[in-house]
Amino acid sequence: MDTERQTSPLPTGVVQRLAVVLFIVVLLAFVIQSQLTQYVQTTLGYRQPFFLFYVVHSSLIVMLPLHLLYLVLVTQCSLRYFIATIRRALIHHLPAAKSELHDSPFPTRRLVQLIFLLTSGITIPALLWYIAVSLASISDVTALWNTNAFFAYVFAVKLLHLRWQPTKLIAVTAATVGAAVVVYGGSTSTSDTSDPVLEDAARISAFIKPTAPLLGDVLTLVASIAYALYQVMYKKYVALPLDPESDPVEECDRLPASENDDAAAAEDMLLPSSETSVSPLPFGLYASFFTSAIGLCTLALLWIPIPILHYLGLEHFRLPRDILTVGVIACIAMSGVLFNGSLMILLGIWGPIITSVGNLLTIVLVFISDAVWGGAMQTVTIWSIIGASIIVGAFGVLVYDMGKTGRD
Repeated sequence: MDTERQTSPLPTGVVQRLAVVLFIVVLLAFVIQSQLTQYVQTTLGYRQPFFLFYVVHSSLIVMLPLHLLYLVLVTQCSLRYFIATIRRALIHHLPAAKSELHDSPFPTRRLVQLIFLLTSGITIPALLWYIAVSLASISDVTALWNTNAFFAYVFAVKLLHLRWQPTKLIAVTAATVGAAVVVYGGSTSTSDTSDPVLEDAARISAFIKPTAPLLGDVLTLVASIAYALYQVMYKKYVALPLDPESDPVEECDRLPASENDDAAAAEDMLLPSSETSVSPLPFGLYASFFTSAIGLCTLALLWIPIPILHYLGLEHFRLPRDILTVGVIACIAMSGVLFNGSLMILLGIWGPIITSVGNLLTIVLVFISDAVWGGAMQTVTIWSIIGASIIVGAFGVLVYDMGKTGRD
């Protein structure tokens, strides 16, 4: 039995359209976050990779409040109803340990442990990525980071007990090769600086010259492998196994509009009758809960290394010096929230293989943005075009295979 096909069917109707929108958000948010992170650390000279990471990942805490605010505004249900559905989903999906059952069926200990592990799983690769961006070129970092598609497939087969499928293996491998072709095929064009135009472009981009490209590449590769494992473990242990068959938002819309006792009673009827039963959750709400939980854990715990790094001289803490730097960091945080929040929702719907290979399209977008806005048109070669085409084609094959599976 193909576990990913069983637990991550092709979304239909509204869910499918929302998933596609979220996928586009993931692509654009990653590109924006990558470019702005390098911009603030190079052009603006604010090299504080750990502090930037801390700010961005602490900002994930806003994901659930914003999602709940949206649901309360567009439906007839109250905040209490949506919190109750999250609670019951956690009880159903994360059974409490025997030592906790005499107090409450809510899995407090397991939930705290899971949040801590999730925070660690996303912190290690993300922090390595932030460091690598300040050491190596953004194209190299993007290409190596997105090799997590290949590692995600390997981990998914082993940990989710999937079958090796030639179509998926070829597509994932081709996409990884395409990423290398984009990076190294495009970079070869910069070796010839006899053209005055290329010399001018080189001078324009001199401020983003990598300081330690080899170390940055190694850190990115380690981050890629760790992030691939995180995606698969999230799918296996955190994501809900199936999409809900009914839409609770539509049921809320059928409630009486008045805020009297009858409306409250009608809302209570939508809740499950027992602590161990589960009611359907609105699209993405369960993932938003864990996204905010990671942000809260980051905010509460990961400030501790900041003074330690300062004392050891590894990263001297200093606040941004001007409003421009503050604004760029705020934009990095917003794009980070969009990227991580949307990605966690997609992992539950499409699974780690499709999602990670889809992220390879960020290579194409970063390459285009470097060429158009980064003064690097000289990197556009026939090899970079071929590599980008391979990535797009490989993703298309996987989407077609997913669609075919959904129709079977």
